[in-house]
Amino acid sequence: MKIIQITDTHFSPNKPHFNGNWAPLLTWIEKTGADLITHTGDLSVDGADLDEDIIFSMGLMRQASIPMLIVPGNHDVGDLPGSRQPVNTERLQRWRRLAGEDRWLEDAGSWRFVGLNSLLLGHEDDEEEAQFEWLRKALEDRGGRRVALFAHKPLFVDEPHEGDTGYWSVRPAQRRRLYDLIAAHDVALFASGHLHWAWQGRFEQTALTWGPSAAFIIDKMEREMPGKRLIGAVVHEFGDDAESRTVAVPGMTAHVLDDVVHEVYPHAAKAQEPAE
Repeated sequence: MKIIQITDTHFSPNKPHFNGNWAPLLTWIEKTGADLITHTGDLSVDGADLDEDIIFSMGLMRQASIPMLIVPGNHDVGDLPGSRQPVNTERLQRWRRLAGEDRWLEDAGSWRFVGLNSLLLGHEDDEEEAQFEWLRKALEDRGGRRVALFAHKPLFVDEPHEGDTGYWSVRPAQRRRLYDLIAAHDVALFASGHLHWAWQGRFEQTALTWGPSAAFIIDKMEREMPGKRLIGAVVHEFGDDAESRTVAVPGMTAHVLDDVVHEVYPHAAKAQEPAE
């Protein structure tokens, strides 16, 4: 079983800065012989608030001949409570109406693949609890299959038991619950996106992969993180175990967000400005 993971494509009909990377990425994907594509979120630039961004982005995804499963990112459904765009009912309903379910599972041979909406984690509400219950059941009912989890946010950035990183990773309380489920149910892989860095590592018995963005890298706007600045995708192959390989896809442009942030995400640019 071969899965291509793509992530952080940031497509938009109104802010087309990164749309040009889709053609070379799709061409490469179609040549891989993959059985499935997983998109680990930030499909769009402004899908959290604009129907047209989700509609446009899903139109591009439907050009692939290979089946695709997608989980949302913060730019698709919003983020943590107190943020500029918190996840709420309206944003979740927009995603579900235009893109499909925000969590999923798929069985193939001796493997169960599970997609999580990591943007629900940290809200401590009914939606978060319902997803944890759904995940628990999906893992308990796996019938001896090994498991690979796909989500937008990584479990951690620098080390497995770090404190709250805010925007960047799963919050400590929810991370602990995931660790307990992962340890109990033979989760071989946790693959995520969001950071715009490419990295592979392990936590106990689970392999970890941060997929590289298909849109842009970040230069000086944010701190250095583990891994490499890279534009591309990940090839996951599943046999007795999970083997993952990060690929710099030919023909894609490594846009630098710092150069265009005022046009694409003006609120983020404003946050970078020194206080007067």
